[in-house]
Amino acid sequence: MKRALVSILLMGFMGAGTALAQDGWRDYHRDRRDIRGDRADIRNDRRDIRQDEAQINHDRWELRRDLRNGDYRAAAREREELRERYRDLGRDRRDVWRDRQDIRRDQRDLYWDRR
Repeated sequence: MKRALVSILLMGFMGAGTALAQDGWRDYHRDRRDIRGDRADIRNDRRDIRQDEAQINHDRWELRRDLRNGDYRAAAREREELRERYRDLGRDRRDVWRDRQDIRRDQRDLYWDRR
């Protein structure tokens, strides 16, 4: 019984080695697809950054207007909105940075897959 179990495990390990060796073609195409996806994410994040910057400019205008008119409660709300928009802008910029790092990693892996 032990002998049969050991032989089955050995056959499984030997089969796994050949299966991993044959995965190079799929890995190459998976890396290319991942690079395209990361570039699309960067485009979407940049669009979101531009929208956030436009909203920040509008909120700054509203803050100046509220302070000029003496409406300090509305100015406090605008400051809170600005803080949230700045946090969102930072998250989007970090996401772009991570996507760029992932593209570099995938391109390096793609280079080694072609060799």
